Amino acid sequence: MNTTHDTTAMLKEAMTALPIDTSAAEGAFKSSAALNEKISAVALTASEKSVAISQQWTQQSLKSLSDVSKAKSEPTDYVQAMTDFTAELSKAATEHMTAFAENAKEAQTDTLELLMAASKNFGEHATSAAKAAGKDVASGAKTIATK
Repeated sequence: MNTTHDTTAMLKEAMTALPIDTSAAEGAFKSSAALNEKISAVALTASEKSVAISQQWTQQSLKSLSDVSKAKSEPTDYVQAMTDFTAELSKAATEHMTAFAENAKEAQTDTLELLMAASKNFGEHATSAAKAAGKDVASGAKTIATK
């Protein structure tokens, strides 16, 4: 006659023999949260700088436009004012686009540095966790084998 095995008891025994260390998962969560915080700080700083550049550009453009909109005594003065306005706009565009590019480059560099540091840290933790898990599994397997 066939006997029914108590799988619940077997699973409980196996789980007791193979303890699970949740500290690795907790550590991974904390590391991930810290990395996300740092990356968010880089993104927010870059956004703040971008807004400042845009605001400065807008203020310069409006000031230049107010100079163009002033009444002139001679028709040629209007042409000169438009020429000056266009030249100032062109110069401002070059300066501000360069500032945007520098801001993006700085954010990219900071992000890459954070990711490289996190990758190195992750590799070290993964190696030590794998070694610890290997030891735990080996001792748990021995315990199960002896029962």
